[in-house]
Amino acid sequence: MATSSIPDLRDLTIENITENVHAINSQCPDRRLKFLLERTVSHLHDLARETRLTTDEWMATLQFLTQVGQISSDVRQEFILLSDVLGLSLLVDSIDHPKPENSTEGTVLGPFHTHEAEHSNHGGHISQDPDGEPLLVVCTVKDVDGKPITDAKIDVWETDSKGFYDVQHADRTGPDGRAVLTSDEKGDFWFKAILPVPYPIPHDGPVGKLLGKLNRHPYRPSHMHFMFDKAGFDPLITALYLKNDPYETTDAVFGVKQSLIVEVGKVEREEQARKYGVEVGTSLMTYDFVLVADQAARELRRSKAEEAMASQGRKVRFIDDLPVPDVD
Repeated sequence: MATSSIPDLRDLTIENITENVHAINSQCPDRRLKFLLERTVSHLHDLARETRLTTDEWMATLQFLTQVGQISSDVRQEFILLSDVLGLSLLVDSIDHPKPENSTEGTVLGPFHTHEAEHSNHGGHISQDPDGEPLLVVCTVKDVDGKPITDAKIDVWETDSKGFYDVQHADRTGPDGRAVLTSDEKGDFWFKAILPVPYPIPHDGPVGKLLGKLNRHPYRPSHMHFMFDKAGFDPLITALYLKNDPYETTDAVFGVKQSLIVEVGKVEREEQARKYGVEVGTSLMTYDFVLVADQAARELRRSKAEEAMASQGRKVRFIDDLPVPDVD
């Protein structure tokens, strides 16, 4: 790297450190990365100045982040958990996947999704937990015009009856409480599961200790995860939450949205019971999911980004639909 363009970084002070970091980072050829770093450094430096951050406090922060990294693994994503409890996961999803009013809202992925779920036929059992209350799930997936979406990939996962995901059991022999399905020609899909229960997020690690210091509980309301993937449509990560759950309004990871709250009913008709291979009286969850076309999602994301930049008084240009400062 040529050193002639590197600014003189001597005699840095509280007042000039930020502009000097920006100056040396400005050599980055990736304009989007440069913009992200410029804003990150600005906010971090402002935080230190505004709060008069101490060395001990910053070292405690670094040690906390180190512990988050040390406990993270393929089956326990503590950094995702940290992002979740700070509300950042939901914020980023809302920005990156804006939804028009007539579509299904997204929510947090959570730290326990895996890519090992087996494909299940319609009507298959996704849970092998004998203690769970049987639940029939019958859903549709359509576009915003009400047209069925065929061959959509639907990834579903939930806890067992004790509130644990399969990956939290040290003696597990394979995936359980999860499956991958494909919508049929009518956009329908259905499967047999167990009734979701509320549960605490893992709170034996650094994120749990943080919640304790903040006097916050670690519980999530009863829910089931869904993830949709279909060429030509914006990916959807969402979940359905059971109505009147005790943690409905205080979800530890801020995932609940009113449009995603469902009331569990019962299979009441013999005909319906025979069709789905369940007993009359079985708990029933139904929902009509609506996906947004890629182009419509891009246009809405771009529009909202332009509005946000204008409200901040920023002059920007867009590269791959992402804003960067317009300095030319």
